[in-house]
Amino acid sequence: MSDQNTKPKASIDSMPAIEKAAILLMSLGEDNAAEVLRHMGPKEVQKIGLSMAKLQNVQKDQVEAVMSDFMQVISNQTALGVGADGYIRKMLVNALGEDKAGTLVDRILTGGNTTGLDTLRWMDARSVSDMIRFEHPQIQAIVIAYLDPDQAAEALKYFDERVRLDIVMRIASLESVQPHAMKELNDILEKQFAKQTGSASTDLGGSKCAADIMNFLDTNVESALMEAIKEVDEDLAQEIQDLMFVFDNLADVDDRGIQALLREVSSESLILALKGADEIVKEKIFGNMSKRAAELLRDDLEAKGP
Repeated sequence: MSDQNTKPKASIDSMPAIEKAAILLMSLGEDNAAEVLRHMGPKEVQKIGLSMAKLQNVQKDQVEAVMSDFMQVISNQTALGVGADGYIRKMLVNALGEDKAGTLVDRILTGGNTTGLDTLRWMDARSVSDMIRFEHPQIQAIVIAYLDPDQAAEALKYFDERVRLDIVMRIASLESVQPHAMKELNDILEKQFAKQTGSASTDLGGSKCAADIMNFLDTNVESALMEAIKEVDEDLAQEIQDLMFVFDNLADVDDRGIQALLREVSSESLILALKGADEIVKEKIFGNMSKRAAELLRDDLEAKGP
């Protein structure tokens, strides 16, 4: 009996931590696993997703041993890894949304090889900007548009103002990129980044993409860039501006969304943002804080002055 009880524990002693985490998430169910993944960064999600995809013949005693480390009880659980593809796809879509989960699922389920343009999404912004600095402006625009908005905004900081304007204008004018063009671009990004692009054209760029990127730029950079776009194309500038999320838009965000934001933003950033905010937005923020926290925030705002 003693041997039987110690065997499951012994069978996971040499198991990598990432594999234990994968077993745990596979055991939680799609919704709970998705909730956990929401608190992870993209690279963490990729690693653990790949580990989940590789799980095979995980026995019930191993699952119980892993769960016991988290002080939980698992029952009626059989081998994992059977038909895991559908589970992983649903879980990642729940966690990340359809758009972000799409390419990630494909990488995980085809062996986790990150190639081509997708590789750039896992690089730091400075490296991306250095890689495309001397490429044709249209190539620069396609690459920047392909990045997540926050990474794209960070990469734009490493270009001078004239080049930034050109890139954002080109992004706003993009609609889709044909497969042959994407293939040529992958070749330009060196052989190790080459990838199979498929036959469908790739939706890329547009005013919304430009607006999303500009949302992540520093205020002074964003303002200067917006003014420059207005000088070239006033209608396009207005379209981009209409699509941008400004702080006063928070008045339309539900309480759950406000509370999620407050968990992520620092006190200093919140104070800075609220100094010029509409009174409706301020009250919305105060109403989603504890009475004590709201009082402290009001005091800090008064102390900082207008």
